[in-house]
Amino acid sequence: MECRICPRGCGVDRSKGARGFCGETDGIRVARAALHFWEEPCISGKNGSGTVFFSGCPLRCVYCQNREIAHGHSGKEISMERLAEIFLHLQEQGANNINLVTPTHFVPQIVKALERAKAQGLRLPIVYNTGSYECVETLQRLEGLVDIYLPDLKYVDNRLGLRYSQAADYFAVASRAIAEMVRQVGEARFYGETECQVGEAWFGGETARQVGEARFYEEAAHQEDEDPVEDELMSRGVIVRHLVLPGCSEDSKAVVRYLYETYGDGIYISIMNQFTPLADPDRYPELGRKVTSEEYDAVVDYAIELGVEHGFIQEGDTARESFIPAFDLEGV
Repeated sequence: MECRICPRGCGVDRSKGARGFCGETDGIRVARAALHFWEEPCISGKNGSGTVFFSGCPLRCVYCQNREIAHGHSGKEISMERLAEIFLHLQEQGANNINLVTPTHFVPQIVKALERAKAQGLRLPIVYNTGSYECVETLQRLEGLVDIYLPDLKYVDNRLGLRYSQAADYFAVASRAIAEMVRQVGEARFYGETECQVGEAWFGGETARQVGEARFYEEAAHQEDEDPVEDELMSRGVIVRHLVLPGCSEDSKAVVRYLYETYGDGIYISIMNQFTPLADPDRYPELGRKVTSEEYDAVVDYAIELGVEHGFIQEGDTARESFIPAFDLEGV
C-alpha cells in the first residue's frame, strides 16, 4: 500500500519493509516512554507528562534536538498491543496525560492502540505533539481520540522552511493542519487533578508575572520546594509552540502575528528560547550560536504589544541538556 500519511506522499509500501521519507517502515518504533517534566506547566504539572517518543519524522530540521531518533534509527520496534500496554503503564505511574511525540507516520497504528487502551481503562487526556507537517486527512482520523494538540509553527517564510526543514511548503501545510486541530478540540479547557483523581496538580517552580495586561507563565525547573501558581492542567485545547531561531526574530514575529490574528486567545502560544546549536557549522554557520536575550525578548515584547494574553515563555538558561532526554529505551 502506497504511504500518503504525511505531506511528503512518498508512496512507498512501508508494510513490506520499505522505509518512507520519515525513515520508518510500518513497524512502530519507540525510543523512550517515561514521565517527562519539561513541557508547558499545564501539560507536565507535578507528576509529569507520560511521554512516548516515536522514532522517525516527516521533517528534516537541521537543528532538531531529537535528531538521534528523528533522523537516525534509534528505538525498538514494538507491537500495537505493546503500545497500548505502555499507555496504561504510564497512567499507573501517575502521568497527567499521554504525550505522543512525533507520531505522524504511525497514526494508523496509534489509533488502534488508543482504542484498545481506552477499552481497557485509559482515561487520561491524549496529547498529540507534532511539528505540524501533517495531512488534514490524517488528523481527521484522530478526531475524538486526541484531547490536546501541541503543534509547532516553525516558520512563515517558506525560504526558512526549505533551508532548515526541507519543506518549502511548510507554512501552507502547517497552517491548514493547525486549523484542523483547533476545529477538533476548540478553546482550551482546564481541570484540577484532584477533581479527576489522576494525581495532584502542582506546577513545581512555575512562576507567573504580569506584563502589561498579558499574563505569561515562565517555564522553570521542576522544584518541589515552592508553592504552586496554578492548580489546573489542560484537559482540552491547542498550544502552538514556536522556537525562536538565531537571526530569525522577524519571522518569529510573523508567526506570532499570524496565530494571534487568526485565533486570538482561543489558543495558547508558547514562545521558546531553547535553541541548541546542532546544525552543520559549514552549511549553516548562522545557526552556530544560541539565541540572544535581545532576540528572544523582542519576540516576547511583540506578542505583548499585539495583545496576546494566553502564552508561555521561557526564562533563564533553558537551552540545556535537560530538554534532551536519554533515548535509552526506558519504558519500552
